Amino acid sequence: MAAAAAAALRAWFWNERFWLPHNVTWADLAGEPGPPSSGLQYPRAAHVLSAFPLALGIFAVRLLFERFIAKPCAINLGIQDSGPHRAQPNAILEKVFTSITKSPDGKRLEGLSKQLDWDVRKIQRWFRHRRNQDKPTTLTKFCESMWRFTFYFSIFFYGIRFLWTAPWFWDTRQCWYNYPFQPLTSRLYYYYILELAFYWSLMFSQFTDIKRKDFLIMFVHHLATIGLITFSYMNNMVRVGTLVLCLHDASDFLLEAAKLANYAKYQRLCDAFFMLFGVVFIVTRLGIYPFWILNTTLFESWELIGPYPSWWLFNGLLVTLQVLHVIWSYLIIRTASKALVRGKVSKDDRSDVESSSEEEDVTSNSTKGILSTSSNGSNRLNGHMAGGRWTGEE
Repeated sequence: MAAAAAAALRAWFWNERFWLPHNVTWADLAGEPGPPSSGLQYPRAAHVLSAFPLALGIFAVRLLFERFIAKPCAINLGIQDSGPHRAQPNAILEKVFTSITKSPDGKRLEGLSKQLDWDVRKIQRWFRHRRNQDKPTTLTKFCESMWRFTFYFSIFFYGIRFLWTAPWFWDTRQCWYNYPFQPLTSRLYYYYILELAFYWSLMFSQFTDIKRKDFLIMFVHHLATIGLITFSYMNNMVRVGTLVLCLHDASDFLLEAAKLANYAKYQRLCDAFFMLFGVVFIVTRLGIYPFWILNTTLFESWELIGPYPSWWLFNGLLVTLQVLHVIWSYLIIRTASKALVRGKVSKDDRSDVESSSEEEDVTSNSTKGILSTSSNGSNRLNGHMAGGRWTGEE
C-alpha cells in the first residue's frame, strides 16, 4: 500500500506533461547510465544525488580551511579571538534572561530593580552585556567570510572560464536550439553539480554558522535555490541555468572582500569594495539580468520551443527574482548615497544583524552597521546590503 502510494505520488509529481515540452518523455532523456564522461547524453535524476556526498566534502573542506588557513590569516592581521565583556554572574537575572525575556520592558526592569536593589540603568547594562556575550567573535566572522570569499571567487572564475567557450554564452538562442535534446558535457555537469552541492553545504552549515535575524528567510532561500537548480537540471535547462548562476556569482565575492576588510579594520578598502560591489550588483541585476537572461527565457524560448507548464513556473520565479533585485538595488543605492554624504557607509537596512546585537546604547560617535552574507549568494537569489561602519559588533 505504502509503495503504491509513493509510486503514485512520484508519478504525479514528475508528470511529463508538466515538466517537459510537448511530445517529450522522460524515457527520451534517459540516455546511457554512468557519468557524463562515460558517454551520457542528457541529465539524469540520479546525478543530483551525487551532490550530497560532495556537499559533505565541501563542508569538511570548509572546516579545515577556516582552522588552518583563515584563522592564521586573521591572527596575522591582528584579529583576536576575544569575545565581548561578560556580564557578572547573577542567578535571578540569568533566569529572567533564559526563561522569560532577553530585553525586559520598563515594568519588569522596575520590579527587578526593587528585588535586587540595583539601579535600572545597571540592570539594562547587565542585559546588554549578557546579550553581547553570546555574539560570535570577529575572528569567527572573519573565518566564515574568508571561506565564502574563496569559494565565490573560485566558482565565479571557473564559470567564466567554462562559459567563455560555450556557444550559448555568446548567442543565448543556443540555449533553446533542439531543446531538450542538448548534450551534457562533463564540464557543464561538474559546474552545475558543484553549485548544487555548495547550496546543500549552506543548508548544513546554516545551523552552525553565525545566527542572524533572517535565519528562516535564508533557509527558505537556500531551499528554493536548491529546488531551482535541481529542477532545471532534471529537465535539461542547464544552459540558461549556467548563465543565471554565473551572473549571480559576479558580485558575491566582492561583498565578502568588503567584510574581510572591515573585520581587519581597513575602512577605506572596505568602503571601496562595497562601492564596487554595489556597481557590479546593479549592473548585473538591473541591466544584464533583465535584458540578457529574461529576454532569452521569456521571448527567445517562446519563439523557439513555445510555453509549457513548467516553463511558466520557471519564468515566474525568474521574474519574481527580478523584483527582488530592484528592491535590493534600491537599498544598496540608499546605503551608498548615505556613504557619499557622511563620508562612510551608514546603517544597514537588511539582514545581517546577529540576533544578539540589538542594543539600545549606541553613542553618537559609534555609528555601526552590518554586512550581509550569503550567499550567496549569494548568493544568487540573495541581495546584500552593507551598513554603518560595516561591523556587527556593539
